Order: sequence, then structure tokens, then C-alpha cells
Amino acid sequence: MMLLIAKKALLLGAALLPFADAAQTAPAVAQPAKTEILLVGFDHLSQLYNQTEASDVLSAKRQQELARLNEGLQKFRPQLVLVEVDPAYQARLDSLYALYKTDKLPARELGRSETYQVGFALAKRLGQGQVYGVDSYSATSQGILQTGQNVGYYKNALAELQTVARGAKKQFQAGALTVGQHVALLNRPENLQLSHRALFNTPAYVMHGRFTRPDASIDTTRLNPRYIGAEFIALFYKRNLEIYSNILATQLAHPGQRMLLIMGQLHVGVLRELLAQNPDFKVVAADKYLK
Repeated sequence: MMLLIAKKALLLGAALLPFADAAQTAPAVAQPAKTEILLVGFDHLSQLYNQTEASDVLSAKRQQELARLNEGLQKFRPQLVLVEVDPAYQARLDSLYALYKTDKLPARELGRSETYQVGFALAKRLGQGQVYGVDSYSATSQGILQTGQNVGYYKNALAELQTVARGAKKQFQAGALTVGQHVALLNRPENLQLSHRALFNTPAYVMHGRFTRPDASIDTTRLNPRYIGAEFIALFYKRNLEIYSNILATQLAHPGQRMLLIMGQLHVGVLRELLAQNPDFKVVAADKYLK
């Protein structure tokens, strides 16, 4: 009986050999190329302006600095430029860009926003036909979380973030930082981590509280006061998940492309985290292009 089993096993092994050989010799299936994405965070250029020439990105000096910043980002050779505009306004964005790229609408008339001064400028440099809006607008304020058990943890983290951001803003407004230096400072890994921790981690310490003067769009009847800090994180996280969905939709429509995302700095940490876990994407370090 044992001899019979051994013979059957031998025959089965022999029968499988051709399949094993085929598996070893079969050519490897080529994996689709990942979409490379470079995320650059801004303290909105229009909000840096305080009525002084030094703070005005439309001044001749700042325009030269913007040109150098755009030259650096151009080296990434992005094929798609994504900006902080809701897709609902894509038609308007297309209309403005069509006028801009044909020199019918000067950058000065568009305004100080990085959407125009960086996004439009880069797309035109690269000969691209469109700039893509991927934002999901929400007016939620960082200041609605004021009370609750352990709220000091959040307030301390927010104060640390504000110290860095406001310090950089003051240096820029005084002319001590160029546009490129200011953007590079905000995009340092430690500063991205600082903003990410302040909005998406530390608030979870806060419990048993209520929001202070929440935006009318927030349904406070559905909030759990026990987990008010977690509710706060959820509000900000939802917006970024929607932005992430818009990025994915754009990528699906234009697969295998290099993307440049121009967004407020507070979004970059969480979006990098989401994109890094997506096997279809490769997140590119910004410091190489922000020198």
C-alpha cells in the first residue's frame, strides 16, 4: 500500500514538472508605471500681502523670484498641474487659463494667488492645454476647538505651528526671505510634520467639549461631545479625502503622468500620507526642486 502511494506521488510530481518549468520560464508581466506626484505647500501668496511692496508678489522683485521658483519646479517636468480650485469651477479655470496662455490676460490682472502665479505660469511654460482643479472647499476654522478636557495639548501644538508660520510670514513681508526661500521653509519635512500633527493628531486628546462658533455648514446635532477632538479631525480629514478623490479621478483620466499639486501647506502632510499608501503613486520629495 505504501509503495502504491509513493508511485502515485512520483507520477503526480512528474506531471506537475511541465507547469513548474513554464512558471519559471514565463516572461515577467510589466507593471504599469506609477504616477509621480510632487506636492508643494503654500502659505497663500495673496494672504502674504500687507500693502507693502516687499510683501507683494506682483512687484518686479518678487516676480523675478517667482520666475526662479517656477524654473526649479519646471525641472520636475510635470505633465499635469493641479491647483486648489474646486472642480465645479473647472470651466471658469479653463477660460482664465485660455486667455492667460495666449497673452490676452496678464498675470497681474489674475491676482496674487499661487494658482495663477505658479500654476498658470508653469503650465504655460510647459505648453500645457489645461490646469486642473482638485480642491473641495470647506470654510471650517482651526479656532472652533477652544474648550474641552485636555484642550491644552491642541492649543500648544497649534501655537507651535503658528509660531513657525507667522515667523516665516513676517520674514517674507520684511523682505528677509525670497518667494522660493519662503516656500522651501514651509515644505521642510519637520514643518509639514508640525502642521500635520497639529490638525490631524493632537486634537484627539480633547474630549468632553463643544465647538466654538462653528460654521453653519457643520451639523452640530450629529457631533459627539465626548470625542469633540476626534470630531474636529474628522471635519478636516473629510475635506482632504475629497481632495484625494479628485486627485485620483484626474489620475484615472490621465494615467501614467507626472503630477504637480499646488495646495495650501496644511493639506500637504495628510495628502502625502494618503498618496504614499496608494500603489499607483510615487510621492516625490519637494526639496530637490525648491532650492
